[in-house]
Amino acid sequence: MISLTDHTKKRRRPFRRTRKILGVVAITALGMILASTAANAFLEQQERSSTAQYGELVEVAGGSLNVVRAGTEGGQPLVLLSGLGTIAPALDFAPLIRELEAYDVIVVERFGYGYSDMSARDRTVENISTELHEALSSLDIGKPYVLAGHSIAGFYTLDYANRYPGEVSAVIGIDPSVPTTELEKHSAAGGSINVIGILSAIGLVRTVVSVAPGAVDPTSSDFTTSELEHMRLMTIWNFGNSAVADESARVASNAAALHGLTYPENMPVLHFLASDSVATIPDWLESHKNQLTGVNRHEIVELQGLHNLQWTQSTAMAKKITQFLQDSAPSRAQPAPPQVQ
Repeated sequence: MISLTDHTKKRRRPFRRTRKILGVVAITALGMILASTAANAFLEQQERSSTAQYGELVEVAGGSLNVVRAGTEGGQPLVLLSGLGTIAPALDFAPLIRELEAYDVIVVERFGYGYSDMSARDRTVENISTELHEALSSLDIGKPYVLAGHSIAGFYTLDYANRYPGEVSAVIGIDPSVPTTELEKHSAAGGSINVIGILSAIGLVRTVVSVAPGAVDPTSSDFTTSELEHMRLMTIWNFGNSAVADESARVASNAAALHGLTYPENMPVLHFLASDSVATIPDWLESHKNQLTGVNRHEIVELQGLHNLQWTQSTAMAKKITQFLQDSAPSRAQPAPPQVQ
């Protein structure tokens, strides 16, 4: 005769076996994750030691920013700022930098970008502007300089031009973001946990880059092989870092901080807009027109292509930038006519 206790024990056995199996699976998965994380860290260390670093580190409040200078020493200074999440700004701008060889081109990589520190204080527009100002002030460059920003850097050029108007001669926007009420409602996914950073740390990004490098390459034929290889490595190293995660999470609050702010009326502003953005983003063209209404010398130029115009339209952009800056330069005083006796 089978007792109730024996029957209960038999029912419990399958559940115990299931728990044991799940436990083994969990331990195995954890072991694989730890091994992958360690391997990823080891490979990164090896890659960094064998890959030449570009630029020069500059100390600012909170850490070190990487600064790259190219072009012509003594030429008109032109500062390039990258869009949100650009892995290696100095490499990302390479096609445009080559076209701007007559200028003294300065690329300042924000915290979380390129070879700058990957962690930083809060990524507010005020902090980003003051850090940029500190970096530029430490360099031997002429003032005023041209400030050019891609995408979200449109926030920072707007703030900087108002915070330090005497140091900026003109602003160039490369499909720049405009702080609209819609962006003030923007919220970053993921909450306080940097899920992307965790996935990157365990080697998932490395796997993706290894299997499909084209997935992270710029859609352009204007990059050299070495530039593409370097960017792939830096994607593995930098993707999902804490500084960029915080910057992404602050898009709404940064847009709100700039609410109603416009460029100084006497500051020349040129905006390049991507045809794809104009066609697919509601009010993209209108928001840029509204932002520049009160600027005496401004121009909006639509170029064919996707958001990253610096990849495919560098020649046209450089030509237009030169023309715009020449047309915007203060006219030289004409000599007084001779007096009639």
